[in-house]
Amino acid sequence: MSLADKIAEERRARLAAERLLELKQAELTAANRKLGRHALALTKQIGASQAEVATVRDENAKVKSDLSMANEKIEKAERRLWHSIQAFQDGFAFFDADSQLIGANTAYLNNFDGLEEVTPGISYVRILQILTDEGLVNTGEMKPDAWRAMMTDRWMSLSPNPIVVQLWDDRYLRLIDQRGHGGDMVSLALDITSTVHYEEELRSAREHAEAANRAKSAFLANMSHEIRTPMNGVVGMAELLSDTELSEEQKLYANTIRNSGEALLVIINDVLDYSKIEAEKLVLHEEPFDLERCIHEIVMLLQPNAREKGLTMLVDYDLFLPTRFVGDPGRIRQVLTNLAGNAVKFTSQGHVTLRVTGISNPDEHTCSVHCLIEDTGIGIPAEKIDHVFGEFNQVEDERNRKFEGTGLGLAISKRLIELMDGEIWVESDEGKGSCFGFRIPLPIVEGPYAATPNLPESLRHILLVDDSALNCEILQRQLMLLGIEATTTDSVAAAMEIMSDTFDLVISDHALPGGGGLQLARELRQSQWQEIPILLLCSNLHEFAANDIKELQLELLPKPTPRDELFAKLASLGAQLSTLDQSADQPDTAAALGTAVPVSDVPAAVPQSVGSDPVVPPPSGESEPEPHVQTLEEAYAADNAAAASVAPPASQIPAETSAPRMRILAAEDNKTNQLVFRKMVKALNIDLRFANNGLEAVALYQDFEPDLIFMDISMPEMDGKEATGAIRKIEEKTGRHVPIVALTAHAMSGDSEGILAAGLDFYLTKPLRKALIVERILEHVPENVSPVEITSAA
Repeated sequence: MSLADKIAEERRARLAAERLLELKQAELTAANRKLGRHALALTKQIGASQAEVATVRDENAKVKSDLSMANEKIEKAERRLWHSIQAFQDGFAFFDADSQLIGANTAYLNNFDGLEEVTPGISYVRILQILTDEGLVNTGEMKPDAWRAMMTDRWMSLSPNPIVVQLWDDRYLRLIDQRGHGGDMVSLALDITSTVHYEEELRSAREHAEAANRAKSAFLANMSHEIRTPMNGVVGMAELLSDTELSEEQKLYANTIRNSGEALLVIINDVLDYSKIEAEKLVLHEEPFDLERCIHEIVMLLQPNAREKGLTMLVDYDLFLPTRFVGDPGRIRQVLTNLAGNAVKFTSQGHVTLRVTGISNPDEHTCSVHCLIEDTGIGIPAEKIDHVFGEFNQVEDERNRKFEGTGLGLAISKRLIELMDGEIWVESDEGKGSCFGFRIPLPIVEGPYAATPNLPESLRHILLVDDSALNCEILQRQLMLLGIEATTTDSVAAAMEIMSDTFDLVISDHALPGGGGLQLARELRQSQWQEIPILLLCSNLHEFAANDIKELQLELLPKPTPRDELFAKLASLGAQLSTLDQSADQPDTAAALGTAVPVSDVPAAVPQSVGSDPVVPPPSGESEPEPHVQTLEEAYAADNAAAASVAPPASQIPAETSAPRMRILAAEDNKTNQLVFRKMVKALNIDLRFANNGLEAVALYQDFEPDLIFMDISMPEMDGKEATGAIRKIEEKTGRHVPIVALTAHAMSGDSEGILAAGLDFYLTKPLRKALIVERILEHVPENVSPVEITSAA
């Protein structure tokens, strides 16, 4: 081998070795690079592991800290809970599922009077044993064994009911036990001693209040009876007097007595109903009534007081408003009387006006009636207006302290108006007057109404003389409705100045500047108007002498005048004027009659006996003998004698005289009421007997065998209920049933139910009404007796 070849071969070997070295270096580099990456990854893993270890270590430390804090909080909460339980005034205890005491607070343990045995671990059954053996509990009428058995059964139930136990020291505990899901029991022993004593006090107070309420009701009922008994005589006799032949003046007196008595009965009923208003048990009794007539009747009752104070009372009733409605007239009258009475009481000068308007709803046949009572009195301060409708509230100041009153009228009125679904209000200007008003919805009575009279042509122009502009305005509107022209003036002198032949009638107020209505009439009669009709409006129809009325040919009407009376009087005067005109057109007829027909010989409001026969005083020196005034005892005795000895007139006895008369027994202890009853039925063909008490009534029932009995409830010795019971027992043996009508002065709510439950068939409240008495008698006329009705009047 040549040197060149050897050099070439070595060069090739060296190059191969270099290539191999380069390859190995590349592999080593790759391995180093891979090892570096692996080392880096391991380093990262180690760092992460170390971080995790650190995190776990921190978390473990936090957990340990949290557990320590939780344990401290639990211990603190447990201490606070236990301290709270210990602070309870009531007993608190825990029992496990085996009814062993786990723990109890001091209040619970104190109930055992310091017995050391009652500690955690004692059983509930043993606790019951200790309570009975040591006498710590009052088992009442139950024996200790029975009481423990009852308490054990209660304890073992799934949901024990609360129970109240009484301890030896008169304390009361309410035991409330609640079972948990694991069978543990939580027991509460609540001290309710104060509650029990308070309930006993409430019970005692309620019993006393109920007794006082019963006493009040009894007092009101007794007062009602005591007042209604004499009122029966007043109203009954007035009604009987009205049925006799009376002059117009006497009828007015009798009607005034009766109306005043009935008004007093309304007051009595108000007192009785006040308790029902408080209890919201007042019931309205609705019936058809005439509102305008009702208002004028109220004004008539208040007129004497107003006249004494010089007040003018006016009524302004809307001409186009219906007058007949359906409502409770007694309650509406009560409200109007309260409001108008207050207006008169607190007004010293001026007027009191009752104004009525309304809005009708033809589709529903109802009307929203607005009533206003206006006065010119002292008024009400603005700060006290909101309090006037409260109970026992009065506006107290130096001006009205002299006025008496209970302060209940407005409160009752407000409650009554609200009961009628209405509202009431007041507007006042202190020192100038007040206006009370209320609005109530009332159904309108369907049916024909009185038509407006058609006056003759002879009455078309009237001179109206009144110094009250308001009254002139009211009368002008009423006259305008009749198609009459009215000229107004305000004094006697002014009336004489404008008087002329164009006037057909003069309407004058009785109190006029310049001498009054009588002076105006005298001046007219002394001038050329001797025949012109003069209508005098006066608040007191009896303050003028009868001879003056007859001499001046006056017609009288009350002021304010009811619309129907005014229209009727104008129609009558118009007819008389027409007659005068016809007589003037026929002189021969007038001459034959001698004189012209006078307008009116006697005024409508004054009786003919007074107008035609004036009272002439006896001659000087002669004394007129005083008539003998018959006493009640004399009248009663005379009436009994007449009833026993005098038979009905032969002209009044029916032909069938063989039939017996109807027998009626009246049990009544009051002599006045007996007299009133006898007078009420004296026109009937009956055989009437009286019993003075219940014992006499039972005896007369057996001897007299009545067909009908009227039974007073309150009588001595035996009252009406007891007498009725005795009669019903007798009838159980005989099979007979006689109708018994209760006559009572008691008018409290519930009296009728109690009376009818006692065996009576019907119920009438005093004062008695003749029409109702006669109606009851006619309803129970038996067969085979003489006709009862023999006369038309007493």
